[in-house]
Amino acid sequence: MTISSAEAVVQQQLDAYNAKNVTEWLATYAPTAEQFTLHGERFAFGHEEMRARILVRFSEPDLYAELLHRIVMGNIVIDYERITRNFPDGRGTLEMMCIYEVTNGLIQKASFAIGAQKLLS
Repeated sequence: MTISSAEAVVQQQLDAYNAKNVTEWLATYAPTAEQFTLHGERFAFGHEEMRARILVRFSEPDLYAELLHRIVMGNIVIDYERITRNFPDGRGTLEMMCIYEVTNGLIQKASFAIGAQKLLS
């Protein structure tokens, strides 16, 4: 199976996320990339806003994204993930659908659908 360049950059993004490496994570995004809630508001524009948001997330000791399924169609990559997080009420998980649009080897837009939080016992 051949891995597309779009899939490769999204995998690099996921690997950097799980390594909590903000520099490598941002390197997968265009400088003017945008992040959105699915069908909703933009919550980050550009590296400066994205860096501020991800540094908060990377401070969580149990943060980890497990890829459950991936669909690739041209320059669009859709990941279905289970995210382990440290919520105010304790350690837990949530499901997330991540839709990435890749152009010229960088993520230009990303939209996220976030499922309900489940605390782990």
